[in-house]
Amino acid sequence: MFNDRTSLLTHLQTRRSGKPRDLIAPGPDEAQLRAMIEIAARTPDHGKLAPWRFVIVAADQRDALARLLTSAYRAEKPEAGRLEIEAMEQFAHQAPSLVVVLYAPKEASKIPQWEQELSAGAACMNLLHAVHAYGFAGGWLTGWPAYSDAVRDGFGAAPERIAGFVFIGTPARDLEERPRPDIASVTSLWTPPAG
Repeated sequence: MFNDRTSLLTHLQTRRSGKPRDLIAPGPDEAQLRAMIEIAARTPDHGKLAPWRFVIVAADQRDALARLLTSAYRAEKPEAGRLEIEAMEQFAHQAPSLVVVLYAPKEASKIPQWEQELSAGAACMNLLHAVHAYGFAGGWLTGWPAYSDAVRDGFGAAPERIAGFVFIGTPARDLEERPRPDIASVTSLWTPPAG
């Protein structure tokens, strides 16, 4: 826990995403990973629905994940070449730790689906903050695997969707600061409508 506001502000100002292909061992141990997920679940959640869930893909299951991805990719894109298939295999084997975050909507709830989706996104972001707080780096990816029903079916079933693959490890090189938007260009004061 942060002892003062300065520590928290420094944490928020220094968090960077790591490229999953550049994340190496060590990754978090089982207890650290569980603690990170507990933090991720402390997210805004209108109606207390928990419209998300976390699936840990253990290191010894990465080959099975690669088979799922390549099989689904070939079924959807039978003309796929060797490089595309290799990309799916590499995707599955990045970083020492992987958490798949699923958006798990509660369709019978009066809480709008959009708010539930936002909560799932916030859970992903909280997970990245927890990863950083534990001294690791994380990368939140989507890409083709996140939008494939066949891949999703390997983790759950409709109406669930994959919110992201969160890869976790130690950066192999210093994390680079990416360009950030000019705050003035994305911030404005509200002007009430005339009349």
